[in-house]
Amino acid sequence: MSAEPRINDRIRVPEVRLVGPSGEQVGIVPLAKALELAQEYDLDLVEVAANARPPVCKLMDYGKFKYESAMKAREARKNQAHTVIKEMKLRPKIDPHDYDTKKGHVVRFLKQGDKVKITIMFRGREQSRPELGYRLLQRLAEDVQDLGFIESNPKQDGRNMIMVLGPHKKKTEAMAEAREAQAARKAERQGQPAQADEDVPADAPADEAAEA
Repeated sequence: MSAEPRINDRIRVPEVRLVGPSGEQVGIVPLAKALELAQEYDLDLVEVAANARPPVCKLMDYGKFKYESAMKAREARKNQAHTVIKEMKLRPKIDPHDYDTKKGHVVRFLKQGDKVKITIMFRGREQSRPELGYRLLQRLAEDVQDLGFIESNPKQDGRNMIMVLGPHKKKTEAMAEAREAQAARKAERQGQPAQADEDVPADAPADEAAEA
């Protein structure tokens, strides 16, 4: 079945409860009268509540209504926040440089409003030292506590130990801040040439400008 409402001549009922163009209640009128009013206002008669008795119809510009509805739906999808779970894998005996690099990625993910699944991978004899992985996970959680929190405590999963960090910021907040930062950077780039020209008058001699 089509999700499109019935409009104009496709409405097949003897009478309708009519709503005017501005939302005013006209009342129950014969279908022929409603269609006549639609033609008089140069609008469409649109069935907005087919299951009502009698059905509710409204006078509107249906083409404009469909376009605005599509634009609103597109904007809603654009702004919809999807929480993503990123994954970061570490070894229990990770060296300081690699740790800082991995931590940097975790910080970036949390700032974006995403969850982060931290996996410590044990190999060989490392499996007999789970406390190494636990301490590493605790250290990482403390290092990023301003941005995230432990959503799922460290737990052993076969040869791995897993912990999930959740962001303090909601995804929508992170997206809004990212857009603001991008706009600020764009404005700064556009403003730099104007600022550079302010110190030297436009009609200054070439040697004077070079000294400036």
